[in-house]
Amino acid sequence: MALLQSFEKSGNVLFKYRGQIPALIFLLAIPILFFSNSDLYMQIFVGQRHFFRIVCIVLGILTSLAGLVLRAYTVSTTPKGTSGRNTAKQVANSLNTKGIYSVVRHPLYLANYLLWAGILIFSMNIWAFIIVSLVYWIYYERIMFAEEAFLRNKFGQEFEEWAASVPAFIPNWSLYEKGDMSFSLKTCIRREYVTVFSTVFSFAIVDYILFYLTCVRWIDYGILSINAWLRPSLYILVVCLILMLVIRTIKHHTKLLSADATRD
Repeated sequence: MALLQSFEKSGNVLFKYRGQIPALIFLLAIPILFFSNSDLYMQIFVGQRHFFRIVCIVLGILTSLAGLVLRAYTVSTTPKGTSGRNTAKQVANSLNTKGIYSVVRHPLYLANYLLWAGILIFSMNIWAFIIVSLVYWIYYERIMFAEEAFLRNKFGQEFEEWAASVPAFIPNWSLYEKGDMSFSLKTCIRREYVTVFSTVFSFAIVDYILFYLTCVRWIDYGILSINAWLRPSLYILVVCLILMLVIRTIKHHTKLLSADATRD
């Protein structure tokens, strides 16, 4: 099998499971947090790296927020049956070239990377950030290759002209061209509430791992009160869980979040 065909075949397989594989990568990254940077975590615990911790917390949250905003805008302004809304297999009734797709060819994959990059920055672990970033690059590169091969075969010259001017992963905002569909808050809530909860859940996991590495590991368990385990991330997670259940109930049992046929 030629290398190009191998890339396309593996990309299509990864595309099919693109909702599950990132979670698996995140789970595999957790041991890295436990078995590296112990000296740094200890310095943070004794107060020597407090400013560094604040910077990582703020930068990590802002990076993930940027990913959530980019995802929300993309899914809420992209018509049904186009190259950005397929899930199980490659499907495209038309080629997205306007809106966010006028500045970057793969906005959802960029958004997904920003989500995970923010969590890794929050972890303050450079090795986890580097390793997961490299794995994500290989993973998304294969998927992008397969998607673009499909779009090239289907749309020919139209795709070639778009791909020649619009970058694949790093946005060029000077190219922005207003899209045909306006932002839909209902679509955003209906399609992205699980992503928001999953992101908050991941932040909470990392926060408790850091709590263990910077507190529990270094001091007597008996000193810690029950209140010490009630982290702010836990309260935020509970609020998001309640909101997710409310939105899920509204979505499945009412028409409040229903969309028109062109959106979903």
